[in-house]
Amino acid sequence: MQQPIDLEALCAERGLRITEQRRVIARVLSESIDHPDVEKLHQRATEIDPGISIATVYRTVRLFEEAGILDRHDFGDGRARYEAAPEAHHDHMIDVESGKVIEFVDPELEALQRQIAERLGFRLVDHRMELYGVKVDREGSDSTE
Repeated sequence: MQQPIDLEALCAERGLRITEQRRVIARVLSESIDHPDVEKLHQRATEIDPGISIATVYRTVRLFEEAGILDRHDFGDGRARYEAAPEAHHDHMIDVESGKVIEFVDPELEALQRQIAERLGFRLVDHRMELYGVKVDREGSDSTE
């Protein structure tokens, strides 16, 4: 897992005006170890400042996303989920039963993706990978059996 990203500092670097409510939302996002949706962000932010509206959270995540300091994900559960834009690339494994998101980096996979792009006549400049699965029990069968 990567180090927390200081979204408040990134806002300052990008010249974004940082109100107290944006500061709270930035702090909540910076401290999140999961990939919260807007409702979860709102819940966490109002624990710090009960005056933050859900509309403020929506506007703030859109602003942060447009500024390139927040990444939006759709992990197939019908909710937009967010994380601070990482400094280092990583991929995601999503447990479709629990919704848990696991971040990982695999150098062999990264090399294979570059090779595929080259074989198709491209230089890879970016990508996202999301794998969806179910936990396998100790006997080797998946948990749906």
